Amino acid sequence: MNRRTFTATLAALLLTGASALAQPSTWTIDHNHSQVNFAIAHMGVSTVRGSISGVTGTVVWDDRDPTKSSVEATIDANTVSTNNDARDKHLKSPDFFNVAQYPTLTFKSTSVSGTAGKLTVTGDLTLAGVTKSVTLAVDGPTAPVKGQGGKLVTGFSATGTLKRSDFNFGSKFGAAMLGDDVKFTIDVEAGKPAQ
Repeated sequence: MNRRTFTATLAALLLTGASALAQPSTWTIDHNHSQVNFAIAHMGVSTVRGSISGVTGTVVWDDRDPTKSSVEATIDANTVSTNNDARDKHLKSPDFFNVAQYPTLTFKSTSVSGTAGKLTVTGDLTLAGVTKSVTLAVDGPTAPVKGQGGKLVTGFSATGTLKRSDFNFGSKFGAAMLGDDVKFTIDVEAGKPAQ
């Protein structure tokens, strides 16, 4: 193989490799390492904090153009926890999550803007049967690392605020009892088979 042929072959291999790396990839959310944490004011004097686990779904990541990325997630409302059994039971009742009728929350992105590391993701959140648009500030993805079983894993962290009144959530309880703003953080670990 002469030098010119070798150089052309090497260039083709490099371009093929770069193209493969730039292809959109699908990552599966790991429900064991993902959850939603939330905080809401109580009577204007304290903050109640809790979490919801059981997050599943997929992230389609476009490394070449992050704005073409997307996410779909389902969250198990039955896992809501504020470390108070009576309050958690009330949260699962028809006054709030109504888990008997609406056992899950869902999120489906409608747009992504920004660059890797600092993204803004807007999507439709369905909470207790009501669907509204919410916007998340997203840090990530982290650089992929090899996890258990040889799969690649990456992480995202998203923050946002929603208004209870937009979702008619806990409507029996006015802002003097429970704040209208619910602040939340979503931490997600997602994986895919190593190639």
